[in-house]
Amino acid sequence: METMILTYLLRRLVRAVLVLLGVSFATFLVAHSTGDPITLLVPGNATVQARAELAAHLGLDQPLIVQYGLFLWRALHGDLGQSFLYSQSVVGLVANRLGHTFILAASAFSLALVLSLTLGVLAALYRNSWIDLLVTGFTMIGLAVPAFWLGLMLILIFAVQLHMFPVSGSEDAASIILPALTLSMQSTARLCRLVRSGMIEVLNADYVRTARAKGLLEGRVIWIHAFRNALLPVVTMAGLELGDLISSAVVIEAIFAWPGIGRLAITAVSSRDFPLLQGTVLVAAFCFVMINLFVDWLYTRIDPRVSLR
Repeated sequence: METMILTYLLRRLVRAVLVLLGVSFATFLVAHSTGDPITLLVPGNATVQARAELAAHLGLDQPLIVQYGLFLWRALHGDLGQSFLYSQSVVGLVANRLGHTFILAASAFSLALVLSLTLGVLAALYRNSWIDLLVTGFTMIGLAVPAFWLGLMLILIFAVQLHMFPVSGSEDAASIILPALTLSMQSTARLCRLVRSGMIEVLNADYVRTARAKGLLEGRVIWIHAFRNALLPVVTMAGLELGDLISSAVVIEAIFAWPGIGRLAITAVSSRDFPLLQGTVLVAAFCFVMINLFVDWLYTRIDPRVSLR
């Protein structure tokens, strides 16, 4: 069994490395296709010699394949380069912002899990009732409303009009409520629909009817026999949602001026800061891959029937 687990983990790690290589290469190509960052870093009246000296200092005078090779080599040693804009280590800049993104993503994920599990189970237990209709309507609205529009409306109503929450920033605990609610909405809707459909399917299964026929308490039938089996597809989707929340935080951080890596990436794009852009994207991709590896492992723990293939 231990050999199977090691083989499984090694196979997954190889795939993860290939994914990260692909992401880094794609980001490198896209970043360098946006234009010459030297034009944004020097005055308009700078001489050709001054531009050439700055390009040499930043390593932009070398062939692209050499630049990419140097980036990979440094990344393997924990060095993501120096930011053109801030003249600081990219690792330090990302590390200072990463905690804020994790807090936002974790808050949104927790909110999405609590709401989706609660509403999904209620909708399945009271199928075709007014509760089910309300939950179904909520999920349809949650999937249809764009996150940026919802964020702006929440700011307008609860921050500008009612003064219940801060408009932006991260000064206190109340600052995270509106961003987390905005970020969690679509994940809540998707997970809720999955929980509802999974519970309905499981509640009609033979082993659930058998458990009820044996006279087991309804609560035990629902939460022990039905809910655990309905949870399997939810675990996979929840892991994907958590990774998606980290990547989707870019827009939300921009709307609410949340100081995370998403906002840092936007700054890197607008200033053509290649090292900073590559570093933020690579770190986000690494987090996404690690989350998926954890979900794969967790799936086998929930249901031992799932083999380590």
